Amino acid sequence: MTAATEDDGGSADEVRRPSIAVLARDRRVWLILAVVAGLLVCCCSAVVGALIALSAGLLSA
Repeated sequence: MTAATEDDGGSADEVRRPSIAVLARDRRVWLILAVVAGLLVCCCSAVVGALIALSAGLLSA
C-alpha cells in the first residue's frame, strides 16, 4: 500500500475538505469568530485607555 491510498483502498484525492460556504453555515465558526473579536476589542480598548490615562498623568509610569 502506498502513501497515496487509504486503508479502504480509495485514493487520497477523493477525500474533500469542506468548502468555505459550508464552514460559514456552521454556528461554531461564528461563535469562535465572535469570541476572538470580543477579546480583541477588550484588549485594544484596555490598551488605549491606559495610554490615555498615562498621557493625562492619571497614572504614574
